[in-house]
Amino acid sequence: MNKSGNGNELLVATTNKGKMREIEALLVGSGLTFRSLSDFYIIDEVEETGSTFEENAILKAKGYGMHCGHLTLADDSGLEVDILDGEPGIHSARYGGPGKSDMDRNDLLLRNLKPFEDCQITARFRCVVAVWNPGKSGSDQVHTFEGSVEGIIVREPIGDQGFGYDPLFYFPSYGKTLGQVSRAEKEKVSHRGQAVRQAVEYLKKSL
Repeated sequence: MNKSGNGNELLVATTNKGKMREIEALLVGSGLTFRSLSDFYIIDEVEETGSTFEENAILKAKGYGMHCGHLTLADDSGLEVDILDGEPGIHSARYGGPGKSDMDRNDLLLRNLKPFEDCQITARFRCVVAVWNPGKSGSDQVHTFEGSVEGIIVREPIGDQGFGYDPLFYFPSYGKTLGQVSRAEKEKVSHRGQAVRQAVEYLKKSL
């Protein structure tokens, strides 16, 4: 890799510890060193005002990248439940309002699915990763990568691995929820794993 900006140092623009652990594991062997938002003094959080995962990922990558002056990777991801017309979608991390825990959001989702008890609830996790590169200009400065994984929502949380909606997301190929699988098993199939691996390949070729 050729160095640009702050060399091969990558800012991973998240404060979510679960996301950070997943992304760090996926970056092992990439040749990049990485930092999180907690390493920087940031007063203003970048508002996720976009209407799509892609728009929000770009907003965060550019916003935090320009503030810190670093090559920056940001993601926006969430759960789309078909019978709820794609909800919670881009609002997955804020489902039910601020201050809610993962358990609170899982409980809310299950309550909203009560009217559909006789239905199989299909859903998918989607993730868009955006990379902002201060060494580039124009349309070359931001690139996005997407991943998704299809599954079925179960009626009660199963498993204590992962985070977010993982204990409710049954992955048929494994015969388990993503709350029951190891981190390595999840990385092989996850929406974030797919998107981050694409981003790493881009970075290896372009830096």
